[in-house]
Amino acid sequence: MSKAWSGRFTKEMDRLVEEYTSSISFDYRLYREDIMGSLAHVQMLGEKGILSLAETEAIKEGLLVVKESIEKGEVEFSLAHEDIHINIEKLLYDEIGPVAGKLHTARSRNDQVATDLHLYVRDKGEGIVKLLGEVQVVILNLAKQHIETVLPGYTHLQRAQPVSFAHHLLAYFWMLERDKERFRDSLQRNNQSPLGAGALAGTTFPIDGERVAEILGFKRVYANSMDAVSDRDFVVEFLANASILMMHLSRLAEELILWSSAEFSFIELDDAYCTGSSIMPQKKNPDVPELLRGKTGRVYGNLMGLLTVLKGLPMTYNKDLQEDKEFLFDTVDTLEASLALIGPLLQTLKVNVEVMYKACIQDYSNATELADYLAKRGLPFREAHEVTGRIVLYAIEKEKFLLDLSLEEYLGFSELFASDVYALLSPVEVVKRRANQGGTGFSEVQRQIKRAAEVIEG
Repeated sequence: MSKAWSGRFTKEMDRLVEEYTSSISFDYRLYREDIMGSLAHVQMLGEKGILSLAETEAIKEGLLVVKESIEKGEVEFSLAHEDIHINIEKLLYDEIGPVAGKLHTARSRNDQVATDLHLYVRDKGEGIVKLLGEVQVVILNLAKQHIETVLPGYTHLQRAQPVSFAHHLLAYFWMLERDKERFRDSLQRNNQSPLGAGALAGTTFPIDGERVAEILGFKRVYANSMDAVSDRDFVVEFLANASILMMHLSRLAEELILWSSAEFSFIELDDAYCTGSSIMPQKKNPDVPELLRGKTGRVYGNLMGLLTVLKGLPMTYNKDLQEDKEFLFDTVDTLEASLALIGPLLQTLKVNVEVMYKACIQDYSNATELADYLAKRGLPFREAHEVTGRIVLYAIEKEKFLLDLSLEEYLGFSELFASDVYALLSPVEVVKRRANQGGTGFSEVQRQIKRAAEVIEG
C-alpha cells in the first residue's frame, strides 16, 4: 500500500523526513479510539446508503479483527505508514482487500485525529475523576482516625495555631474535590464530535454528523468545520486541570517530606514507599513524594509546551498539531501513576500522635487564646494583641511556655486575667473551641467528615 497522499508526488519521501514526520511511535496509543471512530463513521455511511450493506459489514468486521490483533500483540506498526490512522487502514486492507479504501469516504485524517483525541480525553478524564475519588476515600478514612489528634498548624512555615490532624488532611480532600469538578466541567466542552468536518470545509457526501455523534456518545457536533479540526482547547483544559491537580499533590508531598524528617518526626513513611542511600546506611529517603513533587514541573511543562505550539497557528490544521499528543500522553501517564501511588502511601504511613501533641505544648501557638480572652473581657483586640505579644516576649526571655507562667505573672500584664485562663491554653482545648463552620473544632471536623462522606457517596 503506497502512502495515502502519494498520487501528487514524483519522488519517494526522504528517509530522514519519514522518520521526522512520523507519529506512529506515540500515537499508536489511539488505536482503540481510532477504531471506535471508524466503526461509527462506517455505520453512518451504511445507514445513509453511501456504502452498501455488504461493504459496511465487511469493513466493520475487518476493523474488529484488526482491533483484536492489536490487543493480542500480533501487530507491528510501520513507520512507512506514518501514523495510527494509516497503519490501521493498511491492516484493514490486508484483512478485507480494496473495500478497505472506502472507509475513508467523506472523512479526512484531520477530523479523524480530532475525534480520536476527543474520545481519548473523555476516557482519561473520566478515569482521573475515578482515581481522585479513590484518593479522597483514603484521605477521609485517615481523617476519621485522627479527629482529636492535635498538631501545630503553620503560616510562613512557623507554628501558628494548633489544629486537628483530620482538619489538616481534609483540606486536601476539598482540593481534590475541586479538581474532580474541573475535570468534569471541562469534559462538557469536550463532549462534541468533529467527524464530518473533513479536512476543514466539510464534505459533499450526504453524511449525518449527528448520527455519528450519537453512536460515539457525544452530545453535539461542532458548529464550525474549521474550528472542529483546529480546536485543541479541550486538550489544553485537560493539561491545565492536570497542572492544578499536580500542584495540589505536590503541596501534600512537600508536607509529607517535611513531616517525615527528623526535625518534625510527625509521621513515618512505610518502607515500601522509600529508598535508601548507596553510601549512608541509616538513610530512609522519601523518594515517592519527592518524585511526585518533581513531576509536577513536568506536567506544567506539557501545558506550556502545547500553549506555545498553538499560539501562532493559522487556521486550520497544521502539522504542528502532531505535537499535542506527546504532551497529553505524558501528562496522563504522570497523573495515573501519581494518583495510584499517593493513596497507598497515605494508607500505610505511621502517624506519631504524641510527637505532634508535644510540638503543640512546646511553642506559643496558643497565644491567640490570651488575646481572645482579654478581648472578651472588654479590652479592644488591638490592645489585647499588644499585651499578649509582651507576655510571649516575657515567656521567651524566662524560657517558659504560656502554661508555665503563674497567675501572678499574668496579672502583672493585665488585671483582667483570672485562674480560668489556664483551661483555655491546653492544645486540645484550643482546637476544640474553634467550632465555627469550617473551623478545626472537633465537633465541626466531625460534621465536615460527614459532609465529605456524602460527597463520596454522590
